Amino acid sequence: MLAASLRVSKSRQKLVAVKEETMDLAPFCWPIRVYWEDTDAGGVVYHASYLRFLERARSEYLRHLGIEQARLRNDNNLVFVVRDIAIGFTRPARLDDLLDVTVALAERRPASLVFHQQILRTADGVLLSEARVRAACVDAAGFRPRPIPNDLFVEIAKA
Repeated sequence: MLAASLRVSKSRQKLVAVKEETMDLAPFCWPIRVYWEDTDAGGVVYHASYLRFLERARSEYLRHLGIEQARLRNDNNLVFVVRDIAIGFTRPARLDDLLDVTVALAERRPASLVFHQQILRTADGVLLSEARVRAACVDAAGFRPRPIPNDLFVEIAKA
């Protein structure tokens, strides 16, 4: 399945449309309800709230795979940080909407993971937002890049 997404050009840091084949055939899905804290005064979801929704879904995706981020930090001295993100907005989400936030692993690199994510309104399946997120593996103490450990790759490969 091909999924349209965006990436940041290294040379000009411009958003460039690209198509990439996702690795997951059936993406992980996490439900999220829109609350007042997520919206502006008019009840429309504030753009930064979408980033929180995407983060929650990625965290739950890893937990679903048996990968607990606190354990990674404590036992392996590593954390995943967002290296870059490109996001597009199609339609607004509103107060009290129930959303489905999907996560599909698009690419595994030696020291990072690339995810394709979508936010859809549950009631009608309308696409509200789409993002491409690269999460880098870094040393928890110094935040220096480091390779993803082989045993973690095995867990991710099961997805």
